Formats: sequence, structure tokens, C-alpha cells
Amino acid sequence: MPNIHSPKVQNRRRKQQKKIVLCVCTRYIYSFILKNKKSSISFLFEPFKPRRVQIMEIDKAISECDDRRLKTKYNNAIYVIKRALALYPVQEVALSFNGGKDSTVLLHLLRAGCFLHKAEENNSGGDATDGGKAFPIRTIYFESPSAFPEINSFTYEAASIYNIQMDIIRLDFKSGLEALLKTNPIRAIFLGVRIGDPTAVGQEQFSPSSPGWPPFMRVNPILDWSYRDVWAFLLVCKVQYCSLYDQGYTSIGSIHDTVPNALLSMRNSDSSEEKFKPAYLLTDGRLERAGRAKKNSSAVCGKLSSISNGLKMENLNSGSMLTASIITVGDEILFGTIEDKLGSMLCKKLHSIGWAVSRVTVARNDIDSVAEEVERWRSTDDMVFLFGGIGPLHSDVTVAGVAKAFGVRMAPDEEFEEHLRHLIGEKCSGDKNEMALLPEGITQLLHHEQLPVPLIKCHNVIILTATNVKELDRQWDCLIELAKSNGILELMDPFVSKCFATTLSDVEVAQPLSKLCAQFPDVYIGGYLKSREGPLIITFEGKDLTRIEAASWSLCEKFHPGAFSKIE
Repeated sequence: MPNIHSPKVQNRRRKQQKKIVLCVCTRYIYSFILKNKKSSISFLFEPFKPRRVQIMEIDKAISECDDRRLKTKYNNAIYVIKRALALYPVQEVALSFNGGKDSTVLLHLLRAGCFLHKAEENNSGGDATDGGKAFPIRTIYFESPSAFPEINSFTYEAASIYNIQMDIIRLDFKSGLEALLKTNPIRAIFLGVRIGDPTAVGQEQFSPSSPGWPPFMRVNPILDWSYRDVWAFLLVCKVQYCSLYDQGYTSIGSIHDTVPNALLSMRNSDSSEEKFKPAYLLTDGRLERAGRAKKNSSAVCGKLSSISNGLKMENLNSGSMLTASIITVGDEILFGTIEDKLGSMLCKKLHSIGWAVSRVTVARNDIDSVAEEVERWRSTDDMVFLFGGIGPLHSDVTVAGVAKAFGVRMAPDEEFEEHLRHLIGEKCSGDKNEMALLPEGITQLLHHEQLPVPLIKCHNVIILTATNVKELDRQWDCLIELAKSNGILELMDPFVSKCFATTLSDVEVAQPLSKLCAQFPDVYIGGYLKSREGPLIITFEGKDLTRIEAASWSLCEKFHPGAFSKIE
């Protein structure tokens, strides 16, 4: 857990407080401009104003990028926005903007969505620029004295650049909304809420406000966006975002509970100054809130003050949370002809050496399909494991797909061909031995005396040739031995887990589990049913046994004694 009382953090806060003077100046200049819309004062911002990103530049950037996932997320979000604008007049909707990365994404999605909605209404393509027109949606900014000066400065700068008519509220969110809705006919508010946010529990893309709150429709266009999706959009569209994100902050709250994410630390042994990589380089989006300090965190469990996200702080500083993707290649799995048993087994083996698995995916027996999966995940994960599609058949395209992902050609490898010759004789030698073609210039052969043919490693991609669990066991054991001798795979403390069974229904435990996930973000909490008639299984996994025990104890405390039984 970040130590918010350390001298280093306190010094950083004092520096932040000094910047408030600049922020206040910016705020009053902005207010003055709103009241005095004269060209004679435009010079106040002109020399420093970044380039205004035109509306259709955003749509064009998305349509021309190669990220199919981002295109899908963008199109879905635009659909939600257009649907909301069809349901509510623009005068009755508002945007809640807080200067963070999520609301920045939402701002530009709304700019594009409003433009496209109006163009469809007018049955025309419209002008490709917005011509400096005012942003048509009322924008609400809840200004707080504990906000970072950079957040305030960025917010007012964005308001100036995009001509946003902003209502500045200096009350808490609920009180501010009550006051605003009394005088304004707002029926729907766009929010930058994403699944995984503490406030996202139970929300959908259209969700009425909670009981006890002013009545309005919460519209969440980016509810299903991930941390990776948010940064993909910001970088692809080249829009400005708050400068704190380039200083290692990955999730920004107040100056009292937010520090740079230790996973992005670049501590230099020759310097006492600690620097951080930018937020978009965080590989595991699940650790986005690792820089958020918990109030009363020391009271959760006596000795947990030095723990964050299941890792000791010294491990966080070294960036030791490693992630892997598993790609299975095979049309047979997609057709349902065979069952993939190797993927789940490899997940267990990776957890046993402390690696987190980001995803298990299946690719078709197609070079482009394999290349697309490899190219996508090799840049976001520390290692990618592939199996399936290895051999002489026309459908064995895994190695060629890896070569295409790295942009290299397939070339004969004499050493690998010699191994094949010993294994299968002369049946597949000479010009016909396409199995001896490997990605040129990036291939490392991993030799072990227990392996008839070496494993193939291309940078951070390892190709396994196992076709069943027994073969996978042997190859994995060899890989671990090689890792111990030459460091091709970092071995860390394993994940630990606890499992409980209960006869309570999933409906009964759903809300307590959701709250528990917010309370213990460093513990992976899951639940599943083996059958609708059988018991519900609750699992707790993480790097720190003390945290797991605290989370499981907290769950049991919420129900009657004996509601949960431990599974050994």
C-alpha cells in the first residue's frame, strides 16, 4: 500500500499545492472569457493552446487504425450516444467531466457522436470540421480543493480549446446535482464509468439513478471499455490528456490519496530521484488503481501497510507482476470437435511460478488469424505461449503466423532441420522440409536432453508442440529447468488460493461479493457453479496469503456461521 505519510510523498504534495495559484489564475481567466467573448482577449490562450482535434479526425483515426477491438468499442460507444440523443433532447442531457482519462475519452466520443447524430438527422455528411462551434452538451465540473492542480488546469484548458460551456460546482456530487437539477431540466447525464470502477457495480449502459438521488438516467457509453481500450483511443486519436498520466499516475483521485503507480517506477541506482514511466505503459490494467491509498487501510489487517495488489512494495518497484497470454491454434476446437485441455493446464502452471494469465484465446488455422493474435498480445503481455498448428499439414500455420506478426520471412534453419532428420528420418528433408522453416533472425532454439526437438522462442513468444497433457508436463518441466539455468523465464513467488463452498444462492452472495472486490482489489475473487443444483464455489487468489485470509474472513463474517465450508 502506498505510504502517503512518507517525506517523499509529503514533498510531492507541497509542490502540488504551490501549483494551485496557477490553477486559480487559469480558472478566473477562463471565467472572464466566458463572460467577455471578445476577440481582444483571445491572445491570453492563443500562444499556449494545443492543436484543436477536429471531430471527424477522431472518426477517421479510428476507421483507419488496425485495432479491430478499438473499432468495435468505438462503434458501440457511438451507438449508445446516438441512442441517448434520440431519446433525450440535447438541452436535457449533460456530461459529467472530471479531467481524468476516462472522461477525456468520453468528451471526444460525445463530440463525434453529436456530430454524427446531427448529420444523420439532416441526412447529410456535414462539414468535416466543427468550425470552432460550441460543444452542444452542458458540461458539469465538480471542482474540489483537494484536486490536483494539473487536473484543474487541464479541465479549464480543454474548456477553452473546445468551447465548452461549463457549470462549475463546488459542492459534493450528490448535493451539486440536486442544486443543478432544480434549476435545469436535465434528464440524462453521460458518465465515464467503466466496469471495475467502484461506482460501476450493477450499472448498465442506461441505468436510472440510485434511490435517494435526484432522478436522472445515467448513460455509460464506455462501461465495457478496459484500461487498454482507453489508452488505445487517446493515443490513436492523438488527443491531449492530463499531464499527470505521463508522470506515472494511472488512476487519479485527490492529492491526499493518490501517488504514482509503483509498477511504473524507473528507479535509477545512480540517482536518488525516482522517475516513472507514463500510464499507458502499464501492462496489467487490473492494477490501474495501485496508486490509490485506502483510508484506514492499516486497520484492515494489522501488518498490511506495506502490501499493495498482492505484492510487497519492493516487488512493485521492480515491476515484478508479469503477465502471459495463451493462444491455442485449431479449427477443431472452434468446431467443437475436440476440447482444449491444455489451456487450463498451462494457466495452472503459470500461476505456480507467479505469473498472471491475461487471457486464453483460440485462433483459426489461418496465418492472418494467428498473426493478428500474436501481434496484439505480444506488446501488452510479458510472454505469449502458443500451442497447436505445429507440423507438416496444410493447417499447421502457427510458426508462419508468428513470423508474420514480427514482420520477418520464413527461412530454413539447418540446426532445426538436423533435429527433425533425427526424429523422422529422411521423409521430410531437403526442399520439401517446410517444417524446418522458422522466423528469420528472431528464433532461439531451447534445447533440453528430454526434448526430441527443441522448443521455439521468438522474442517473448514461446511455441509449445504438446498435443496432450502428458507432453505438456514434460515440456513445461524442461522449460522450468532451462529458466533456472539461463533465465529465459522469470520464476516468482506462486499465486496462492483458498476455496469455499456454500449452499447460499448466487443471488444472495452477489452484492456482498461485489463490495468485497472493491475492498480487496489485490485479491482475485471468483465464483462458479458446477451445476444449478450443486453448491456455489467461491475462490480467493493472490500473491499474499494474509490478504486472502482477510478477504475470506470478511466474507464469512457477512453471513451466519457455517454458511461457508473450506475446500481443501
